[in-house]
Amino acid sequence: MLHHVEINVSDIKRSREFWEWFLTGLGYELFQEWEHGISFKQKKTYLVFVQTEARFMDSTYHRKATGLNHLAFHAASRDQVDEMLRMLKQKGIPVLYEDKYPYAGGPGHYAVFFEDPDRIKVELACEG
Repeated sequence: MLHHVEINVSDIKRSREFWEWFLTGLGYELFQEWEHGISFKQKKTYLVFVQTEARFMDSTYHRKATGLNHLAFHAASRDQVDEMLRMLKQKGIPVLYEDKYPYAGGPGHYAVFFEDPDRIKVELACEG
């Protein structure tokens, strides 16, 4: 079982707005918060978001470079995936592979893909 993942972000306020509505909608709860970070927990696993130090801000993230490609989360149903797509559009959050929705991940993989404020790819998927 995964214990936690920590992600450095370019703007903690903007990232909190994005991740808080998404994660609490999936059943995560606010776990910790401090001046330069926040975490959300579900069962024994938590996600941590920390403000990138100023001296490292010149290095940008790209999911095709070595390192994290994307984070994928379980959806309870197709309806939850469809509702997420609706909410993403309403919030103006970039949806990836929309022309292939909901099977951009292949047949039998019902999912929506989108980006967080730092362009980290996020996936919400269910079987079918």
